Amino acid sequence: MTTVVAFEDAAGLAGTDLGWSEWLEVTQDRVNLFADATDDHQWIHVDPERAADGPFGGPIAHGFLSLSLTTLFWSELFDATGVTTRVNYGLDKVRFVSPVRVGAKVRMNAVIAEVTEVAGGLQFAVDQTIEIEGGTKPAVVARGLYRFYA
Repeated sequence: MTTVVAFEDAAGLAGTDLGWSEWLEVTQDRVNLFADATDDHQWIHVDPERAADGPFGGPIAHGFLSLSLTTLFWSELFDATGVTTRVNYGLDKVRFVSPVRVGAKVRMNAVIAEVTEVAGGLQFAVDQTIEIEGGTKPAVVARGLYRFYA
């Protein structure tokens, strides 16, 4: 469920837990497209037959593919009205805790850790945890930085 606030009210959101995004299945097609986009065709990602004999028992998503899903999930969880531009400003403290096997479902929890003023807008530091359905450890833990300009 998306939390929507007016831009003028967003400065006070530090500490807000936005809950969980919807589940998303990580398909082999998505992994292959990411491999094509990044020229990272390592067999552990794109060769299901060889990966079946590898350390994870099948192909896994690229860590950066799993990380890139934070942008999709963030937009599912939060929006502000009265904003003209939204910018993915960067990341802090990224960790790839567990591999995401092809066919697994993932979702993200987001907690707004800090809100700071920047010229013309606000910067949100968001603690993001991507979990794997049925997993015991998260796939990705990162702090995302997003800027919203009025």
